[in-house]
Amino acid sequence: MSAEQLSTEIIREALNTKLVGRNVMYYPTVSSTMDAAKMAVLDGVIEGTVIVADHQTAGRGRLGREWLSPPGGNLMLSIILYPRLEHLARLTLVSCLAIARSIEEVTLLETSIKWPNDVLINGKKISGVLVESDVNGDKVNYASIGIAVNVNLDVKSIPEIADIATSLRDELGMPVSRLQMLTALLGEFEKVYKDMCKGEPIELDWKRRLTTLGKKVSVRCGDVVHKGFAEDVDKDGNLLLRLPNKKLEVISAGDVTLKV
Repeated sequence: MSAEQLSTEIIREALNTKLVGRNVMYYPTVSSTMDAAKMAVLDGVIEGTVIVADHQTAGRGRLGREWLSPPGGNLMLSIILYPRLEHLARLTLVSCLAIARSIEEVTLLETSIKWPNDVLINGKKISGVLVESDVNGDKVNYASIGIAVNVNLDVKSIPEIADIATSLRDELGMPVSRLQMLTALLGEFEKVYKDMCKGEPIELDWKRRLTTLGKKVSVRCGDVVHKGFAEDVDKDGNLLLRLPNKKLEVISAGDVTLKV
């Protein structure tokens, strides 16, 4: 079966959003959508610009990890926003919740979220989020949200991730429309983002989906490892870690890795 074709025109015609996707840039091949987003920001693109790629030659996740994805099977995109500073820390939360809701809408599969940025199905990674930004004082010059979703990936063909990742196709036993998944995702992202900006408690639905809470975890922040009990999260998505000495440590969702 040939890969479903995407294009700027096809994506634009399918969208019903007002902010997210009001400008679409599609690339058959690009180093990464995050690289393309940086260049687009320099060119002064409008807020809500979405960059979609069919294939990335240097796709990356958090902490410089590579995102493995053959051409034509997955969704790889970046969303450019110019948010207020107080909203910046919550963009990973917004993204994960939008991904989870859109997958459930399109496929009826049950999702969960592993703090801070992974969306799971049956305990395996289906999607990840990377947020990059530039801040000057109290002004956010831009924020770029990179999202990858394993849609029609044959996970077993990539031994490096076969035991820890899955795809919508593998879970359902049949291909899923990338265009349908993309339009649902951008629609949910716009809704969750706007709700967050209005002060709605979006963290409640996000927290309900978390698999991390109530478990003993190890969190690496640079060269420092914190071990404790994942007690709670705050409204900005930070993890509240209860240490063995009973102290409560607040761990931001920045450059961290987590093991359960």
